[in-house]
Amino acid sequence: MKKTVLITICFLGLKQFAVAQLCTGSLGDPIINLTFGNNTTSSGSLKPGVTNMNYTSNACPNDGDYTLTNATSSCFNNSWHTLTGDHTGDAGGRFMLVNASIIPNDFYVDTVTGLCGNTTFEFAAWVVNVLKTSACGGSGTRPNLTFRIETTTGTVLLKYDSGDIPGTAQPQWKQFGTFFKTPVGVNTVVLRITNNAPGGCGNDLALDDITFRPCGPSIITSVRNNSTTNVSVCANDPNAFILDASSSAGFAGSTIQWQLSIDSGKVWTDIPGAQTTSYTRNPTPRASGIFQYRAVVAETANFSSVQCRVSSNITTITIYPTPVLVPKSFVLGCTSSDLLFFTAQGTGYTYQWTGPHNFSSNIYNPVLPKVSYADSGLYKAFVTSAQGCISIDSFNVKVFQGVTAKANTNAGLCEGNSITLFASGGTIYNWSPATGLSNTQIATPIASPTDTITYKVIVTNQFGCMDSAQTTINVFKNPIVSAGPDKKIFEGQSVMLEGSIMGNVSSFYWSPTTAMTNPNTVNPTVSPSDTTTYTLYALPGLGCPTVSDNVFVQVFKKLVVPNAFSPNGDGINDTWTVKGLETYPESITRIYTRTGQLVFQTKANSQIWD
Repeated sequence: MKKTVLITICFLGLKQFAVAQLCTGSLGDPIINLTFGNNTTSSGSLKPGVTNMNYTSNACPNDGDYTLTNATSSCFNNSWHTLTGDHTGDAGGRFMLVNASIIPNDFYVDTVTGLCGNTTFEFAAWVVNVLKTSACGGSGTRPNLTFRIETTTGTVLLKYDSGDIPGTAQPQWKQFGTFFKTPVGVNTVVLRITNNAPGGCGNDLALDDITFRPCGPSIITSVRNNSTTNVSVCANDPNAFILDASSSAGFAGSTIQWQLSIDSGKVWTDIPGAQTTSYTRNPTPRASGIFQYRAVVAETANFSSVQCRVSSNITTITIYPTPVLVPKSFVLGCTSSDLLFFTAQGTGYTYQWTGPHNFSSNIYNPVLPKVSYADSGLYKAFVTSAQGCISIDSFNVKVFQGVTAKANTNAGLCEGNSITLFASGGTIYNWSPATGLSNTQIATPIASPTDTITYKVIVTNQFGCMDSAQTTINVFKNPIVSAGPDKKIFEGQSVMLEGSIMGNVSSFYWSPTTAMTNPNTVNPTVSPSDTTTYTLYALPGLGCPTVSDNVFVQVFKKLVVPNAFSPNGDGINDTWTVKGLETYPESITRIYTRTGQLVFQTKANSQIWD
C-alpha cells in the first residue's frame, strides 16, 4: 500500500512537471532575462555559437532557418498563426521564430553567467506552437523540446521535457520551466534546448523571455493590523506603519533586508539598518507619492550577492498630497470695500469656510461685501482634496478705516503744454502710466502728455487700505498749417496759393490780403505788384496758440532800359540804370564800346553808371 501511494504521487508530479514545475516559494529579480530585443535595440542574428540554424531576415523562415521578429503573418499560405507581438506586449518586442530542422538537434545553446553557487534557481521560457490546427491536414508535427541545464564540464543539473506542445485555435503563449540547484562554487551553467520532433509539416515554434531567477522559501510581507498590502494615507497623517515579514523554511541561515522603490519597482534600494523581520515606516510630512516596500532574503553566506536574493510580495503605501496652502496669519479689511478670500485651488478640491456672524461658503474665493468693523475675527477654510486629504487654512481679519481716492476732473490741454494733476484721500500715491509725468509717487505730479491719456492713481492710507481714481487729459493737437510752396510771377500776372490745414481749427486767415482774391479760402489767388510774403494763420481754439506758415511770392518787374543819360550833375538823368532789374538778383549787366571794350559791369542793380 505504501509503495502504491508513493508511485501515485510520483506520476502526478511528473504530469505537472511536463507542463511547468515553477518555483512555489519566492523569486528574486531575474539574473538572466533574454527577451530577443525590441525596436530600441539593434536587429540581426543571435551571437555566434548560440544556434546551428541559419538566420534569415524573412518573416517566414524555411526549414532549418530562424529569424528574430516582432510580428509574422500569412506564412506558408496562412498555415501559421499571425503573431502581432511578443508574449509580454513590449512595444516592438521581438521573439525567436523557428522553422525546425528536418533532423532533431540542439538548436539553442547558451552560457549563463552570474549565478550563485549552492542556490536554487527557477528556469523558465515562453513558447507558442505557431502551426494552425487546420494545417497539414490537421496532423501537423507538434514541437517537442528538452531543456537541459549543465555545468561547463557537461554535468547535467536539470533535464526537463516539454512533451508535445499541442496546437491551438488561436496563438497561445505557454510558459515551460522548472527549478534546479547549483553546486557549491558553480556560478556558470549552460542552457541547451533540443528539438526532439522530426521535420516535415509542422514543428514550428516561437520562443521568448528565457529567465533565470533565484528561488527560495516563501516570504510574505504585510502591514500590521491591516488586511491589505495596499495602503493609502494623506501626507499629514501622523501614524507610522509597521511592516512584518515571515518566511517558510528553506534556508539554513538567512539574512533579511527591507527595500524601497519610488519608481514603481524599476529600481529597489536597501533601507539602511532595516534588517529585522519588522520595519517601522514613520510618517513623512508633506511627502507624497507611491512608496513600495519588499523584503529580500538570502542565505547569509550568499547575501552580499544580489543575484542570490529572493524577494517577497510588494507592499504599497500611497501618500496622497494635502492641499498646499499659502501661509498667512493676517488679512486686512477696509470699511465699505469688498474683501476677497482665497485659498489653495486644485482639481477635485472642495471647500468649507466658516467665520464670524455665521459666515459660510463652499467656493475657494468667496467675497465678503462691504465689510465693517464688526467683520473682524478668525476665518477658516477646510480644503479637501479628491482623495479626502484635508488642510485647514485659517487667518485673522482686522478691519480698518477705508480710503476714498479723489483725482482732478477731466481736463483739456494744448499740445506742448503741461497741467498739474491733483489726488487726495491718503498718504501714499501711485500714478500710472508714467508717460509724461514728472513724478509718479506724489499727489500733485505735472503731466505733459503728447496724446490724450487716462491717468490712474492708487491712494493708500496709513492702515494700508487702498482705493483708486482716474482722470483723462484730452490733448488738443496743434493743426498742421502749410501756406504752400513759394511762387514766382511776372509783374501783372496772378497765381493761386496752395495753402492747407490739417487738424481741428476754429478759424483761419491770411495776412496781408493785398492783391488777394478769395481771402476766406486756403487757396486764394494773388497778383501783387511787388514781391510779397503772405502768412496763413490757424486758430486751434480752446485758448491754444495760433499756428502759422509763410509763402513767398516773388514778382519779376518789367525792365525799362534807358538809351541815354546826362551825367552833368543837374540832378536829371545823371546816372544810367535799368528799372526793375533788382527783381532779377542773378542778372549781370555789361556795357561795351563799339569796338567791344568793356566799360561798365554790375550784378542786378548793385551799382549805377554815372
